[in-house]
Amino acid sequence: MKEGNILLCGVGGQGILLASEILSSTLMHAGFDVKQSEVHGMAQRGGSVVSHVRFGQKVYSPLIELGTADIAVSFELLEALRYLPYMRKGSTVIVNTQRILPAPVATGVDVYPDDILGKLRCHDLAVRDINAMEVASSIGEKRAVNMVLVGALSAMIPVEESQFLQVISGRLPQKIRDINIEAFRKGREIIRNS
Repeated sequence: MKEGNILLCGVGGQGILLASEILSSTLMHAGFDVKQSEVHGMAQRGGSVVSHVRFGQKVYSPLIELGTADIAVSFELLEALRYLPYMRKGSTVIVNTQRILPAPVATGVDVYPDDILGKLRCHDLAVRDINAMEVASSIGEKRAVNMVLVGALSAMIPVEESQFLQVISGRLPQKIRDINIEAFRKGREIIRNS
């Protein structure tokens, strides 16, 4: 992959913007031209958050057009369906199986859809589901879900692991650095061993 369109989506508070920043910085350090954009309207209230990351030899726009995402990383199960229009036949979708109820579901006005993974697979997508919350909890830091998913993504793009680790080490404070690196490595290992 010499160029790519990567969509990161989820719910406010899941660390999507930090994940996007680490991804973009790593791609730049690897020599790619990178454009990144994010939308986080109601993020503080648990609303949808999406980040577009495009990389290649020369990139002119930060926005991924509908039907052109090569990889989507969904930090929450339902968000993968919300951003389905950005994916194309054959796109890879890394899906955290964690459910965070949107306000209409939490208040009983709507219901959380069944069989989201099945619905995604019906669209000819390469679906890689990961219980990133379980992985993060197993190392003692539930807030490291984003690094589990960045690790999983790292196994699918043409950048050395060491470059990701360098950016993570430079970006995160020392007190949380080691646990986040461990989360990153666990996520990467899941994809490489599957």
